[in-house]
Amino acid sequence: MQRFKNQRSRPTKPDTIHVSAQSGDLPAVQKFLRENPALLNDRNPVVRNQFSYNSTNSIFLIVVLIHIGKTMVARILGKLLFMVGILPTDKVTEVQRTDLVGEFVGHTGPKTRRVVSNSYKGSRRGILFVDEAYRLIPMQKSDDKDYGLEALEEIMSVMDNGKVVVIFAGYTEPMKRVITSNEGFRRRVTKFFTFDDFITEDLAKILHMKMKNQTEGSLLYGFKLHPSCTVKTVANLIETEITEKQRKEMNGGLVDPLLGNARENLDLRLNFDCIDIDELVTITFEDLRSGIMLFSR
Repeated sequence: MQRFKNQRSRPTKPDTIHVSAQSGDLPAVQKFLRENPALLNDRNPVVRNQFSYNSTNSIFLIVVLIHIGKTMVARILGKLLFMVGILPTDKVTEVQRTDLVGEFVGHTGPKTRRVVSNSYKGSRRGILFVDEAYRLIPMQKSDDKDYGLEALEEIMSVMDNGKVVVIFAGYTEPMKRVITSNEGFRRRVTKFFTFDDFITEDLAKILHMKMKNQTEGSLLYGFKLHPSCTVKTVANLIETEITEKQRKEMNGGLVDPLLGNARENLDLRLNFDCIDIDELVTITFEDLRSGIMLFSR
């Protein structure tokens, strides 16, 4: 089979796949990965423009997603790898430290093995997504006993058999402890993706995307933004009313509470005698401003 060669390992605009994934735009992410096939790892049994699956080969797509939008990207990656035939299932098993690490000697190994085995059934390979993976290797004194490293070593032991794709996710600095804690980590983990913080324009675009793609049953289903809430005006509002520290801490996570607060403000300001259906479901710029005031407090 022909393998990918001389392909870019990173997009020219690092935020392209990130923004698309955060907004749930699966076709855009799929198109991006097709145009940048090296992101799917050139060890994978993939034929150019065909994306066929060869069950006799192991899968070595093991990545570290760092910082923001991690879970969304992992879920979309699972769907994409299934869609293009690299994996026979789109199942993503999400775990954290508490799912892997036991409380006493001899407990962690079996607990971790059960979790890993649940991420695949026979040849039904899936994705094991370890969120906040840096918690497996906490800061500790030399005389402290922690079983996180044992859990990491158990995961390492199955990473070569091709039965599971492993994604480790976490903040940049703490993840360095994980990378250096195990000699085989660098050998097995072959791809690292560092997501840059969202700029205010990105956050405004995500807000618009979320409003346009509400599903039935969601808090904002049926609601819309007032024409004054353009990407530019929303970006300026976020820039001026939310501190850089808050934006850095929350990133894309600030959009949902902001919209929730804005809808709450809409409900509070409406007159009980209001009969204008359009007014009942329209979030205005002032609603967003009030929502930011609540959020920032």
